[in-house]
Amino acid sequence: MSDKIVRAITSDGAVMASAITARDLVEQARQLHTTLPTATAALGRSLMAASLMGNLTLQIRGGGPLGGITCVSDAGGNVRGYVQNPHLHLMEKYQGKLDVGTAVGTDGTLTVIKDLGLKEPYVGSVPLVSGEIAEDVTAYFAVSEQFPTACALGVLVERDQSVAAAGGYLIQLLPGADDDTIDRVEAGVRALGNVTPHLQKGMTPEELISAALSGFQVEFLDESPVEYRCNCSRDRYQRALLSLPADDLEEMSREPKGAELKCQFCGKPYRFSQGELRGLLAARRQAERGQ
Repeated sequence: MSDKIVRAITSDGAVMASAITARDLVEQARQLHTTLPTATAALGRSLMAASLMGNLTLQIRGGGPLGGITCVSDAGGNVRGYVQNPHLHLMEKYQGKLDVGTAVGTDGTLTVIKDLGLKEPYVGSVPLVSGEIAEDVTAYFAVSEQFPTACALGVLVERDQSVAAAGGYLIQLLPGADDDTIDRVEAGVRALGNVTPHLQKGMTPEELISAALSGFQVEFLDESPVEYRCNCSRDRYQRALLSLPADDLEEMSREPKGAELKCQFCGKPYRFSQGELRGLLAARRQAERGQ
């Protein structure tokens, strides 16, 4: 089953829903960052959350041994991300259940950064509830955007550490939803339960939405393929170097072998020779004189 996001609305216009399957996306992230199972699950859930939310930066800082998680998605749901400590050893709540919450921690925040075309980006931050990601996303929408939301995310990791299945959903009540609507959503979500066993059996995004909203008539709006996509380039890193203080660039330019910068999202290396660094330093100092 190919990775995709499906979006839907109930026929009464009271509930919006989106669901994702992302096994290949999460497996690519695992391979790029050589994550161990707990990190794979945490990063995978975060990537899918950012993909479902769309066109933003999602940062999770919980104070746990896994360290911080950063994910960036575009308007189409394509996403990239990294976790600070990808090689954290296996942690389980019990046999077969990875303890993502303990690995992420709860002494911190979930932060969403959106570029709305204003002078400054929108930044919304809420305290972490559980570190399990989906519950924290639910809390973010309730507190920061005042949207009653249900979110479920699952990543199933095989014994060989590869990703067997990954997916989830995001369901939001629209303004004007009454108590009966809330009750029906809660009943459907409760009946569906944990999404991971369903994903393991091959449940599609359409089926996830239909099951979670079993008390409604659902109209599917669109679907779009999603992938792990990094947009790093040599030009981007050159601009980053030019933004450094001249003293920092000068120190780097003293290294005879130059410098190698590695993309945090995909691991691709970008090498700059000593001569190139000296040229950038000259450009930086000229720009400072022109200010």
